[in-house]
Amino acid sequence: MLARVLPSRGLVLEIGSGTGQHVAHFAKALPALTFQPSEMDVERHASIEAWASAGKLSNVRPPLAIDVMEQPWPISAAEAIVCINVIHISPWEATLALMAGAARILPAGGVLVTYGPYMRGGAHTSQSNEAFDASLRARNPLWGVRDIGKVAEVAGHEGLALEEVVPMPANNFTLVWRKSKGAFRGAQDVVDGAP
Repeated sequence: MLARVLPSRGLVLEIGSGTGQHVAHFAKALPALTFQPSEMDVERHASIEAWASAGKLSNVRPPLAIDVMEQPWPISAAEAIVCINVIHISPWEATLALMAGAARILPAGGVLVTYGPYMRGGAHTSQSNEAFDASLRARNPLWGVRDIGKVAEVAGHEGLALEEVVPMPANNFTLVWRKSKGAFRGAQDVVDGAP
């Protein structure tokens, strides 16, 4: 999926790199790209660096401590952004900040890829996602599975159009956002007609 939607060259910022397993896998598979991992939990930075080192990956930069809600981010430009399993395990304000920050650092035509569980049309896509949403909210009432339409509305206000909705295993979705002008109308069209 990423090989198809990411640019052929340039810098890809990962928001919420966690242990670093994802960025190491992506960097190995896409050696023409440079990856900038980021993780607000600085205790995970050693793990990110270890994954990059173990893979002998020269296209992975040292991790940054980015909290999306602290604007501006400590990076001024990237050709693409990847954000996996963050939107549902963070307050709604983090989604607002993610879209605002992405709009600020992406060039026209730049891509943001988000991945995780989402609701569609205000409804959960599976019973397991509904149970997962309840468990998230029990752990932190500010967390929860978000609705694609509501995320698209916020993204559209920032000039990011929802270009593609791709169902993934375990009732997750990959969402591809593209920076452009007049994005909200396009995002709504894609949400209504997506598979």
